Amino acid sequence: MPAIIRKAAEHRERIAIDDEGLSYTYGDLLEASRDLASELLSDQDDLRCRCVAFMVDPGFGYVSVQWAIWRAGGICVPLCLTHPLPSLTYVLEDTRAEIIVVSPRFESLLGDHALSNKLRLIVLGREGLVQADTLPDVGAERDAMILYTSGTTSKPKGVVLTHENLEAQITTLTEAWGWSAMDHIVNVLPLHHIHGIVNVVSCSLWNGATLTFLRQFSADRLFDIFLEGRVNVFMAVPTIYFKLIAHWKLLPADRQAEIHDALSAFRLMVCGSAALPVSVMEDWRRISGHTLLERYGMTEIGMAISNPLDGERMAGAVGLPLPGVSVRLVDESGGEVAAGEPGEIQVKGRNVFKCYLNRPEATEEAFAPGGWFRTGDMAVLEETPGH
Repeated sequence: MPAIIRKAAEHRERIAIDDEGLSYTYGDLLEASRDLASELLSDQDDLRCRCVAFMVDPGFGYVSVQWAIWRAGGICVPLCLTHPLPSLTYVLEDTRAEIIVVSPRFESLLGDHALSNKLRLIVLGREGLVQADTLPDVGAERDAMILYTSGTTSKPKGVVLTHENLEAQITTLTEAWGWSAMDHIVNVLPLHHIHGIVNVVSCSLWNGATLTFLRQFSADRLFDIFLEGRVNVFMAVPTIYFKLIAHWKLLPADRQAEIHDALSAFRLMVCGSAALPVSVMEDWRRISGHTLLERYGMTEIGMAISNPLDGERMAGAVGLPLPGVSVRLVDESGGEVAAGEPGEIQVKGRNVFKCYLNRPEATEEAFAPGGWFRTGDMAVLEETPGH
């Protein structure tokens, strides 16, 4: 059984998800995911790492599907909700997905593809009543999820992550960012990327926290949620913070003050996935009282480097290696560079992905001797007092 499922059993009565005004406990998640896992298995005892693609609206249903795939022994392949059919078809064909799970509104988009390729299509809300006596034993070494790179210079590559990889990514952030069951976070991020699916969804649910889903981004609605006083953790990309800042500046002074007071009570605010302009960081500090925590990560490694939860956060810097993650900067010949000299970021640890799907040559090229993953990103190590 995946560790995140075992941990959920420790919090059965706690609220796991707030979705469209409805609240669901961890017990609800366990029950729903077990039922769907039985449906996925049908007359089999184990999916044995076969790929299950899913195109599901963010919310309780999304997490139920993800957990069900894992509990049935399958590999999760989350599809982007805004991609056109050719992009979706590329992922389906590359992963050789045998089952597709969709929210009803996506049935018309993927139904013909499933029919013509003889794939099994499950529409949420129309599942059968199959009940498996037992679910398979899924070990940490098994493949768990395939996420796709952006593909800016070539076709997107499928990044294969094992349950062990995901557990390492989640536990290092739990330690570094102080996650606990007392936390409450709202998700506004897409769930086919590591930022949303691991940093927000998986970290919160691993720790027994509460997760609110905002399906459509709205600055005004998000501020309303903040003003309710329940949410104390927030993670977003720079463009979202920019939109929130722009909207806040248009509000009456009394509402601005209310929002400032609500935000100042938050425990943690994180920004990532792109460089944070200093002007945005400074504006948000004035609005919220928080210096955003910047971090560095990518699909292949999850998060590797982070500014501190406690202590000074430096604008334009991504911080220090996270617990259990080794990081080095190297020159073109592979030698480590001195402080102040630019070098390529290379990463090693249990958080680093297993391989690129069906691309052994690309996988081999991605690693330097000693198992160091070549990120391709350049950085400079700055000496700071105490480090």
